[in-house]
Amino acid sequence: MASVNKVILVGNLGKDPELRYTQSGVPFCSFSLATTDNWTDQSGQRQEKTEWHRITVWKKQAENCAKYLRKGSSAYVEGRLQTRSWDDQSGQKRYSTEIVADNVKFLGSAGASRGEASYDNASSGFNPPPVEPPSDSVFGSHNSASLDDIPF
Repeated sequence: MASVNKVILVGNLGKDPELRYTQSGVPFCSFSLATTDNWTDQSGQRQEKTEWHRITVWKKQAENCAKYLRKGSSAYVEGRLQTRSWDDQSGQKRYSTEIVADNVKFLGSAGASRGEASYDNASSGFNPPPVEPPSDSVFGSHNSASLDDIPF
């Protein structure tokens, strides 16, 4: 039986992306992405829950993410889950689960307002960013003011 490791997220960046390079010079970029679920509970009260995801992007797509994405930007991320482990300074085993992105699409907000392009790894080229979905779409509405309160 075949297995599948695929993640698709649409959310907002919690901080500006960080571009770094491996010792051999390969670029990689990391950023946090918030996804928010909204629902009405049994008592009729509106509820909201935000999940934070660590995203890592490699090579040319990493450079484009660092160039075009900013805190609060909306993005579509497609990739796979990966867990890394290491020993901290006290010798204790630590784990981190992240999404290694194969495809990142910029959904407007900060970049679109400046007329910037998006990078789609699947087509290996630049495309104009799609129109941002209305706030009542299936993706919901993200309040960028609440992103300022995130500790990372």
